[in-house]
Amino acid sequence: MNPNLSLLHPYPFEKLAKLKTGTETPADLAPISLGIGEPKHPAPAFVQQVIADNLDRLANYPTTKGLDELRQAIADWATRRFALKPDTLSANEHIVPVNGTREGIFSLVQSVVDRSRPGAKVVSPNPFYQIYEGAALLAGAQPHYLPCNDSNGFIPDFDRVPAQVWDDCQILFLCSPGNPSGAVIPRDTLTRVIELADRHDFLIASDECYSELYPDEAHPPEGLLQTCAAIGRDDYARCVVFHSLSKRSNLPGLRSGFVAGDARILRDYLRYRTYHGCAMPLQHQLASVAAWQDEAHVRDNRAAYRAKFEAVVPILRQVMDVSYPDAGFYLWPQTPVDDETFAVELSARQNVHVLPGRYLSRTVDGYTPGENRVRMALVAPLAECVEAAERIVAYLRAR
Repeated sequence: MNPNLSLLHPYPFEKLAKLKTGTETPADLAPISLGIGEPKHPAPAFVQQVIADNLDRLANYPTTKGLDELRQAIADWATRRFALKPDTLSANEHIVPVNGTREGIFSLVQSVVDRSRPGAKVVSPNPFYQIYEGAALLAGAQPHYLPCNDSNGFIPDFDRVPAQVWDDCQILFLCSPGNPSGAVIPRDTLTRVIELADRHDFLIASDECYSELYPDEAHPPEGLLQTCAAIGRDDYARCVVFHSLSKRSNLPGLRSGFVAGDARILRDYLRYRTYHGCAMPLQHQLASVAAWQDEAHVRDNRAAYRAKFEAVVPILRQVMDVSYPDAGFYLWPQTPVDDETFAVELSARQNVHVLPGRYLSRTVDGYTPGENRVRMALVAPLAECVEAAERIVAYLRAR
């Protein structure tokens, strides 16, 4: 077996299940899960219809590069959404479809990391999406964590990173809007990161799968390619972004997303994927074309999340320090008790389930950025989210 498998940490939900072993929940209260970031809004009916109409494509092998019409639909969407200059994002050179951002992130790291270079590092925010770490370890690189907390607006202070770390860095992961904080990285910070990538020769990989869940229709979050366009970097050198239909379109089971950016990186990445054997099924590709071409269902989706935040946050503020996120569907409140204790007691007393923040973090120099916070995913229906908030208030007031 690959010896690096022994370096992998248990996944957060595995830790949570172990923590709750033996915990009994109240039989008179229906369970409400705020722990897993799985969208629960209905999948668009027109996307389901496209799949139903193309089941005969099960008889065809899909290509790794994907259908021309899928890559063109993605290029058109990204150009509109991120104010890119016309024809600078080539469907043929700058886009590779992937089976969701999780698979894309993992496989990109395997294809990019040069394990022959001593001290190879993959740098990421902390807290973080655990695939960044696992992909780094299995590629033979060392993860390096940048703390994100309320003192820095949950965005890493890139200027405090030692030059040697940047010299060793091969990939820097960004997550904007952030998981779990929802923080959006502004243009001036993205510009600074691009300057660092040029100076130290590393790839910026920006995970933007929450980019379409934002509160203000007039001010969508900026993406890395948008910053590239604003500073005249039309070749997107050293920059790639990940997007997905999972959160945007409530299609986590479709396993459909894309990587876009630096054509040189994506050319070799596509070659890796050809051997990896992870082409998206043709009926899923055709359904994805329909999803990327429609914005009405995405606006409805945002409105549904907006209503939940507006209802839930005022309730929780009666007993907790909680803020509205810049974007995304998570709350990242401080807990008045230890985060593990909070999660276990809330389950046992109110049958409401959240994820302890420490399970999304690593301890570095004795500091764990997620400690004494919990992640709450407002994915349940509005009425359930409101009831969950009311149960949290009842739990803390009775404690």
